[in-house]
Amino acid sequence: MKFTYQARDKQGQLKRGSVEANDTRAAAQAIMAQGLTPVQVNAGGAGAKTKTPRPGSAKETNNNWVSILREQLEPNVDLDQLIIFCRQMYSLTNAGIPILRAIDGLADSTQNKRMQKALKDVYSQLERGRTLSAGLAQHKKIFPKLVVAIVHVGENTGQLEESFEQLALYLENEQDTRKRIKAATRYPSFVLIALAIAMFVLNIFVIPTFADMFSRFNVELPWATRALLGTSDFFVNYWPLMLIAIVGGFFGLRYYVSQPSGRLIWDSLKLKVPVIGSILERSMLARFSRSFSVMLGAGVPLTQALSLVAEAVDNAWMEKKILDIRRSIERGDNLSRAARYSKLFTPLVMQMIVVGEETGRIDTLLREVAEYYERETDYDLKTLTARIEPAMIAVVAVMVLILALGIFTPMWDMMSAYQGG
Repeated sequence: MKFTYQARDKQGQLKRGSVEANDTRAAAQAIMAQGLTPVQVNAGGAGAKTKTPRPGSAKETNNNWVSILREQLEPNVDLDQLIIFCRQMYSLTNAGIPILRAIDGLADSTQNKRMQKALKDVYSQLERGRTLSAGLAQHKKIFPKLVVAIVHVGENTGQLEESFEQLALYLENEQDTRKRIKAATRYPSFVLIALAIAMFVLNIFVIPTFADMFSRFNVELPWATRALLGTSDFFVNYWPLMLIAIVGGFFGLRYYVSQPSGRLIWDSLKLKVPVIGSILERSMLARFSRSFSVMLGAGVPLTQALSLVAEAVDNAWMEKKILDIRRSIERGDNLSRAARYSKLFTPLVMQMIVVGEETGRIDTLLREVAEYYERETDYDLKTLTARIEPAMIAVVAVMVLILALGIFTPMWDMMSAYQGG
């Protein structure tokens, strides 16, 4: 069967032609064997013609925009799917199935379009002789640098299946920590949102009704009522400006946090928030210790492991501290001394790091450090609701008290005056 194709050469120039093959996959392989990257392959007879758009033409531009829009609409690859990929790769490689066949099978079986497209590209790169880690590195939004580095070490040491097993265990622990943090912060977030909505509804719709009633009586109102009426008047008259300020502040904060200096300050402030900040800090130290242990256990060099782990903690302030540790080691310090200067760890954890360095079991001791922090984080998360609940109840009680004093006190005064009259 004849197939017409459009492909790009190594310089990026668009080429077209035709090949004879049994099916589309065989046609694509024949095209790649010529050093071309297929863009489109269509079945067609001798008389079939493919109209190739000129580079930079309106049709090609439209096709590019369509492909970009289609890519944006495709679902992202979440942590669950990455764990499934690592688990499946461990099972397949441990069973002795060749990498090329394993990647091809996973590309056909996955339900996520973005993951499927990435695995097909990795498959084509493997066919051209590239390594698995090099193929995964081309898709940074799907496969983090930590995953690529451990796969690279597994390829070089002949222990690829162990590398995928380590990755699956690490990612499962990471997922479990994230779920616990989300579950613990869901209740206070819901209460705060409900309070904000109630404040807007009361000030815009409820209190103005009482304000009209109070205005008919020429009497002096108590301070709580005056405060409520002033707040309500501000909300009613300036709610469009308040809405613009809230939206502008939200996007302004997002832009500020997207800048390196802004993100550094924001991430450092998050760790200083009462109650929640200490939990976040211990959670990130657990993530650092576990990922560092996995990297060292896989055979990644110490300084390279620190660079990769600095990105894995997902906190700019802590990333800076970890990179400072790496620079201290590069200047000649050992790990324990550099970690002590960073002031990231408790004395107990520092003792474990020193013992691990002396015995050559630093990866094992770091795993125990991670478990220590994870136990502390788990306990704090379980008690977080109980610790925040009194503060939430106090805030609600103050709001209800002001509302009651502001609305019911003048009504009682007016009722007393009416009965007295």
